[in-house]
Amino acid sequence: MGRASNGSDEPRQITQPTFRNLFSVFGRIGLLSFGGPAAQIALMHRELVEEHKWLDERRFLSALSFCMLLPGPEAMQLATYAGWRLHGVRGGLAAGLLFVVPGAVLVLALSMLYGAYGSTPAIAALFVGVKAAVLAIVLEAMIRVARRAIRGRLDWATAIAAFVAIYFLNLPFPLVIIGAAAVGYFLRPSIPMAPAEPVPSVPVTQTLSTFIIWLSVWIVPLLAIALVFGSDHVLAQLAWFFSKLAVVTFGGAYAVLAYMAQAVVSGYGWLTAGEMLDGLGLAETTNGPLILVTEFVGYIAGLRAGGVGIGLLGALVTLWATFAPCFLWIFVGAPYVEGLTHAPRLASALQSVTAAVVGVIANLSLWFALHVLFTRVDEVHFGPMRLFVPDVATIDGVSLVLSCVALVLTFVLRWSITTTLAVCGGLALLWLGLGPVS
Repeated sequence: MGRASNGSDEPRQITQPTFRNLFSVFGRIGLLSFGGPAAQIALMHRELVEEHKWLDERRFLSALSFCMLLPGPEAMQLATYAGWRLHGVRGGLAAGLLFVVPGAVLVLALSMLYGAYGSTPAIAALFVGVKAAVLAIVLEAMIRVARRAIRGRLDWATAIAAFVAIYFLNLPFPLVIIGAAAVGYFLRPSIPMAPAEPVPSVPVTQTLSTFIIWLSVWIVPLLAIALVFGSDHVLAQLAWFFSKLAVVTFGGAYAVLAYMAQAVVSGYGWLTAGEMLDGLGLAETTNGPLILVTEFVGYIAGLRAGGVGIGLLGALVTLWATFAPCFLWIFVGAPYVEGLTHAPRLASALQSVTAAVVGVIANLSLWFALHVLFTRVDEVHFGPMRLFVPDVATIDGVSLVLSCVALVLTFVLRWSITTTLAVCGGLALLWLGLGPVS
């Protein structure tokens, strides 16, 4: 009875906003989008489905399922799709940019402050607490994803294999994702899906034209950067690395952070492990997608290579390489949402990718824990295997205590991310008055 009522009543309740109304609402969503993707998606649901009735429940959930199939930040892409559905490409651009820009401006400001004053005793002490809180936050994210993703033995095997592949064998993250998708597609039973509603067909030429236009929007400015500065310049390296990252960021920001952090720290040497943790802490406290931590990386890498001007260009390059592909995925794929989100084999592949993400985040958690709790961590190789071995004599007692506090606040008291970060940072600053930062 309820289903029949929804099917007949909901479409008549849907309203079409003016572009000005769309701009106002998505501007508010961008300013208030704290708390990670779950909170951001809930905020959009309340605004778009419940309060303004611009989308019905079915279309919102279909769009969310589609965005979870894509690489990149699903909440930002959901905003872009909603804007596209309401006002075409103009609406999609407005909604996507309004979701990202407020947080990007704040992260850039904090990155500049960090670059200028990060080495002062007070800031150094503050980030001892931030790093401890980030460790608890990542662990909580791993458990949250695991509860949703692990549904049986195949999922457990996939998660464990992904952890071993990245942590011990140092296999490329894209290869892990492709392997997990293949396992799900070929070995997992098809996931039953409700039949899709008929949708108008889209000419192939229109899809191809859209693809070429938005691929050019993404790639051409980055190629220009490489031509102007040279392929070995840090800006060209940032453009290449984060464009590659944009194609493989399935499973949310936490899934790709381990790959990014280890490449940024051990591969390119742009940041230290501690600075990478500091950047994640900054991104956790701001509005917008967590993947805005890439902007911090770009700014600090550019700052070290050529000063504030190159730092600002580095931040812009990473933002472009991270988010321009999102508009490509949405504008090309949006007309096919109904069909894609009701494809059983594709859903099976996505389920295995999500299970693999649990192993990837476990790798990230362990990597972060070692670098938070120990001053020195050595990388040891045994044939094809790689292992991170901490120097037990370099354990940081303050970080250990603050990490325990963060775990209690997160798992026992269930305090919010922002509150946990603030408390741990405050305790670290209080400790600064009692002794020097180790």
